[in-house]
Amino acid sequence: MQNKKIVPVDLDSFPEVDELLQELGLGPFVRETVTSPVGRNNAWAGVTERGDEVFVKRLSGGEKDVASRMRRTLAFESYASAVGLNGVRRPALLGSDTEQRLLVFERIVDARTGAELMVDEEFSREQAREVGRTIGCLHGTPPHDVQALDGAPPPFPPLPYLRGLPMSTYLQASAGELEAWRLIQGDTVLIEALERLGEAERAAPRVPSHCDFRVDQLLIRSGDLYVADWEEFRLADPARDVGAFAGEWIFRSVLDLVTNRGEDVFADVEYTHELILQRGAEKMKRLLPLVREFWLGYIGAREEVDEGLAVRATAFAGWHLLDRLVAGAVSATRLSGIQRAAAGVGRTAVVSPEKFSLTLGFGDVA
Repeated sequence: MQNKKIVPVDLDSFPEVDELLQELGLGPFVRETVTSPVGRNNAWAGVTERGDEVFVKRLSGGEKDVASRMRRTLAFESYASAVGLNGVRRPALLGSDTEQRLLVFERIVDARTGAELMVDEEFSREQAREVGRTIGCLHGTPPHDVQALDGAPPPFPPLPYLRGLPMSTYLQASAGELEAWRLIQGDTVLIEALERLGEAERAAPRVPSHCDFRVDQLLIRSGDLYVADWEEFRLADPARDVGAFAGEWIFRSVLDLVTNRGEDVFADVEYTHELILQRGAEKMKRLLPLVREFWLGYIGAREEVDEGLAVRATAFAGWHLLDRLVAGAVSATRLSGIQRAAAGVGRTAVVSPEKFSLTLGFGDVA
């Protein structure tokens, strides 16, 4: 499966890209080799005149947000160099230009993303365990300089939004997005559970964390695993990264409710509530061993794991599904049945994480 690409963003509109590449001694892009991967930032991947495979990212967004993401990315590089973070492979940063919002990385040629492997059903248990080991290595490395790392909590879930949206957000939201927020805001039990999660997070140990961890941030080539996109790197509750990985696979299992993935026979039947529950359990049983392997790799790489980590990670896995609900509704006029099903599973994990954590495979921390 190939990476999705769009027509390259016109490099003539961004002369600063080639200028930075030349300053770094790489030479400008060879135009016919350039593609632009889809993402929230402008980006170009291709070969320079010197023959280097590079990936250039120009951060998009408001000035304050871009400055923070640039600062965190560079802080990660400094941190990784200072502590010798050899257990976490990442595309090498070749250069940057803060004023022009540019970051230049080596391009991991012929790599497949974890998302591609997930969709193609080729994400192995061995790979899942290696991902867990990698994140465990990151979390288990003590900060070299605490003052240099961002200590602000990640902005999601946005707890104030649970009680009401700011007018600016409300006016810009789609009909589907407003429906998603109404679903969350009308659930008092869920709101209280998310607020408890926020309190537990504030009391939890903070470790160097990715904080935007998804399977599409994983690049896998010839057995080597790379973790990309460190824009949200900071000191944070390790449960966020652990829960995000689990949440990715729970979400996948919900999406598979209406497919024949992993089945010998697929019948075109009417989906009753009972059938949804049955198929959901079957799909989850098929995919959750990958979460278990991740967890075993994770705890094997850490000398110490706090007692409440598994429960908090389960709640964050549930939030991951709710976050997907809101994100997926941005361009929609109404929520689909499958989105509501995902929200229901996410709610269960947030509200009752103590009961759900063993189902996910989180255990054996002693």
